[in-house]
Order: sequence, then structure tokens, then C-alpha cells
Amino acid sequence: MQTKIFEPKLELGAAAAADGAAHIRQAIATRGTAQIIVATGASQFEMLDALTREPNIDWQRVTGFHLDEYAGLPFTHPASFRLYLWQRFVSRLPIPMRAFHYLNAEDDLQNECNRVGKLLAEHPIDVAFVGIGENGHLAFNDPPADFETESPYIVVTLDEACRRQQAGEGWFATLADVPTQAISMSIRQIMKSRAIVCTVPDLRKAAAVRDSLSGSVTNQVPASVLQQHANVTVYLDQQSASLL
Repeated sequence: MQTKIFEPKLELGAAAAADGAAHIRQAIATRGTAQIIVATGASQFEMLDALTREPNIDWQRVTGFHLDEYAGLPFTHPASFRLYLWQRFVSRLPIPMRAFHYLNAEDDLQNECNRVGKLLAEHPIDVAFVGIGENGHLAFNDPPADFETESPYIVVTLDEACRRQQAGEGWFATLADVPTQAISMSIRQIMKSRAIVCTVPDLRKAAAVRDSLSGSVTNQVPASVLQQHANVTVYLDQQSASLL
């Protein structure tokens, strides 16, 4: 695991995007296509903005997968991750992607896990863009996370700390408005990615960063599992790295 610290956040986002873009270009050059996982949330704003402007990527050879999604939210809801990904990433690319496989968690959650999971099984991931939650979650795998399931996507219950983070970031008006369930890519599926680019700015993430990067590997701090990946780089700012 590599850790890189930048300030301000724009530099952090640009560096993470450049790293991920290099993995995408290498995959296309080596295998003819690239498969990526894209995270959402406030921590990814600068990185995704920079990634859409990275030069010399043939996006028509790139397939994207959605990391997680709230249960029951329509595409038009301001907190919908489908809407987020369309507005902040997919629609801003200079040329269309080969495909982007969104998660639709409005109806039968398990059926959607199975549907997108089958697609994912056909597309080994070259680079996963992820973050770390205030409670140490990776995707929506809140503690205690399931480190054992081989299912690519699972239905999860969101803990209160996770839901408070979503409300605190302004995605929902109140805590009561935050859904209690979601679809999430599983821990083992994320760890199958050839490379992981993890972007984690802000002081509110400092304790989670410390516990994830310098504590023991435990499902009580789900992102600590990143310590066991052979090719992961964590991008921090001075604030999020302040407790290391």
C-alpha cells in the first residue's frame, strides 16, 4: 500500500485521477479494453472532475460499474448515485463509454444484485476508484462488514454513522430521509480489482484513515482490508492524514 498526501484537494484529486488514468491506458494497451469501478460521494468530486479531463483515453473501450446505491431512490432524487455518476462523470466524458452498468435499487434488490453481478463476472476490474467512509466503510459495507461472501453485490443495512454522514454532507434534509438499505459491491469483489485508487480528503475522515491504514485488519473497520491488496494507493490531504 502506498500513501500520498497532497494539499489542496484539487491537487489530491488530480493526482488520483492521473494514477487511475494510467491504469486505464495500460489496460487498453495490454488487453484492448478496460473495466473500472466508480465511487461517489463528496470525497470524489475533484478526482472525477480531473478524470473526465485526462487526455488520451479511448473511453469507447472502457466499461464502468457502479459501486453502490441506496434502496428505493429514483434516478431523479438529488442523492441518487445514478444521477451523481451521470452528472459528474458519464455525461462529461469527451466521447461515450463502451458501457456503464448502473445499479437500479428501486425494486427487487436481490434480483438487481444478481443481474449486475453476472455482468461484472464477465469483466475483471482493472482499476477501482473508491473512498473511505467516516465509519471506516468501503463502499456501503458498514461495520461489521462481510469479509467472506463471494457474491459480487449484496444487500446491506446502513448503520447510523453512515446515514449521519450522508445527511451531514447535505444529500438528505434529515437523518430520517436517509434510506436504511442499499446495494453494495462486496468487499471480496472490490479486492479482486487489479489496482485500487482510494481518495480520502477532509478532517472528518482522519480517524477512519488512521484506523484503516495503521490499525489491524478487521471487519469492524472495513477499509482496513485494503492493507492486504497488492496494488492500492491512498490519496490524502493534510487534514485526513493528520492522525497518521
